[in-house]
Amino acid sequence: MTPAAAPPPVVGVIGGGRMGAGIAQSFAAAGSRVVVVERDESAAAAAIQRVTRGLRQAAERGTLAGPPPDRVVVASSIAELPHDTDLVVEAVFEDAALKAELLAAAEDVVHDGCVLASNTSALSVTELAAVLRSPGRFLGMHFFNPVPVSALVELVLAPDTTEATRAAAIRWTHALGKQDVVVRDSPGFASSRLGLALGLEAIRMVEEGVADPEAVDTAMRLGYRHPMGPLRLTDVVGLDVRLAIAEHLHTMLGERFAPPRLLREKVARGELGRKTGQGFYRWQ
Repeated sequence: MTPAAAPPPVVGVIGGGRMGAGIAQSFAAAGSRVVVVERDESAAAAAIQRVTRGLRQAAERGTLAGPPPDRVVVASSIAELPHDTDLVVEAVFEDAALKAELLAAAEDVVHDGCVLASNTSALSVTELAAVLRSPGRFLGMHFFNPVPVSALVELVLAPDTTEATRAAAIRWTHALGKQDVVVRDSPGFASSRLGLALGLEAIRMVEEGVADPEAVDTAMRLGYRHPMGPLRLTDVVGLDVRLAIAEHLHTMLGERFAPPRLLREKVARGELGRKTGQGFYRWQ
């Protein structure tokens, strides 16, 4: 008798915004069953629409083998996560208290072998781990936008993260067809710290009249072979997101991460980048 195939792994994604939907789409495309948790039925419906649209577009582009998989469901409560969930990725906005609350709630629902992760781009993974009964099964899994086509996941280890958790996170990353980089927990990790330093200096150059945004970005694209200039990337990430990370790192690391006046002014005017149609560039 042929042994029954192992059931596909179950992944919970808390938060169905742009990043959460991208994470859910990536795991579904890789063969996992995915449960996306949003705060209410309306938000859950919007989340599943994002994931479904992303999978359909991937199939149309030929980057998805076969038709879009029907492996994603939504829930309006963490309590609805299946007990046999293998991985939970929290992907809400950068609010440490909210992230800690959601991670602790997930720990109460899933089995003891489930890996818990946060998609934070700058918050302390060590502090988030401290709210858990079993901090060893937790780490940061920092995905990049847009998640389905990005090649990297930054794995951030807290002091208590076990080797088994580290190894499991690497396996999950490779299953998505992405490369891992493993760093220890420190303000801004490696990617956000370096990326923000470049982005803030580019904003200061525009503020000081050194060059316009297009010139700054072209210099980095053609001179240093960056796929996207730092100001266009700031528009894609969101000026409000960049400001929040800058304020956090300014507190932790000092004046070199002080947010430029121009960044604060644009955020105050609602010029947040691609998501609002205006940032350093005008977007359709």
